[in-house]
Amino acid sequence: MIDLTGILTEDQIALRQLIHDFLAKEVVPYAAEWDRDAIFPMETYKKGCEIGLNALELPAEYGGVGLSALDLAIAMEEVCWADAGFGATLGAHGLGMKPLLIAGSEAQRKHFAEIVLDKKGLSAFALTEPNAGSDAGATATTARRVGNEYVINGRKCFCTNAEYADIFTVFATVDKSLGIKGITAFTVDRDTPGLTVGKHEDKMGQRSSVTNDVVFEDMVVSESQRIGDEGKGFKIAMQTLDRGRAGAAASAAGVGRAALEHCVKYAKERCTMGKPIIEHQAVQIMLADMATAVETSRQIGWYVARLIDAGNLKEAAKVGAMSKCYATDALMKTCTDAVQIMGGYGYSKEYPVEKLFRDAKLFQIFEGTNQIQRTVIASALKREY
Repeated sequence: MIDLTGILTEDQIALRQLIHDFLAKEVVPYAAEWDRDAIFPMETYKKGCEIGLNALELPAEYGGVGLSALDLAIAMEEVCWADAGFGATLGAHGLGMKPLLIAGSEAQRKHFAEIVLDKKGLSAFALTEPNAGSDAGATATTARRVGNEYVINGRKCFCTNAEYADIFTVFATVDKSLGIKGITAFTVDRDTPGLTVGKHEDKMGQRSSVTNDVVFEDMVVSESQRIGDEGKGFKIAMQTLDRGRAGAAASAAGVGRAALEHCVKYAKERCTMGKPIIEHQAVQIMLADMATAVETSRQIGWYVARLIDAGNLKEAAKVGAMSKCYATDALMKTCTDAVQIMGGYGYSKEYPVEKLFRDAKLFQIFEGTNQIQRTVIASALKREY
């Protein structure tokens, strides 16, 4: 790790070191195996709960670590440096939690805390549907009100953590004719009758995070499980994703940093034409670009986090889209160059950059594609000017 003394506080440096040391011991040596077998290391996750990885964002008053957005960005860089799939699991767990922190009741937050802390459980964010990905307003899952209850029917897809989640945040519409104004959020326990977890997606990368369909068939939830008011679900979902963008940039910086470290080590050892390839200008240029991308991604992620911590959520939404878009595009180039620097070895599964290349691609897709991020940025500019 680079020395950030004088940049971070003593507490932030200690947090970073604590998480780094745990991951270096418990995750890095096994990440390739988990990737190969497409399994989530539940026992390792439970070990991580001992240092608070399950409750990083949970406020202290509910028994959590209560990290600020900046602290969380620092932590997520380390997690994704170790394994992007493990990072995706923690990131999706945070997405499942954020709607409750934004608009949940006291009882809902306490119930969530009990599941996370007592069971060492995971949460899932059930928003995406087969025909409602980038266009979340096209949500087709329905929530029909019957007295003080709702009957939910529909299907979600690409739901990270669904296979192991103990609690879900589910978005459904109470009236399709209302468009986004009909979408409503609910908190749902895993053992609720009518909730079924479907197939495990066989993904290209980030394979240690599990991704599944979730099906709701006449699932009944009480009014007390509704998060916020009817029709506020779309706004809650967008606020959730906006607040996650600092983590996206930091996570991309972590993966890029891992690629850079592997490449510098390799370039110092691999010799051609009588000297290490790090002495060749063409390789130096690629390494310099990689290092610049990592540092820039880190800094823009920290900037978004500081905006969130300051309560400037409007600016954070715009700059968050910029950070996610920039950092994840930069990550894809960084990992492409990493494979190029290592040549045939970079293309081999025996060496780690092949996995990093596959992991990198998903960052450009999830939590809003980079094309959608550019639309968000352009919309903000249109309003400003």
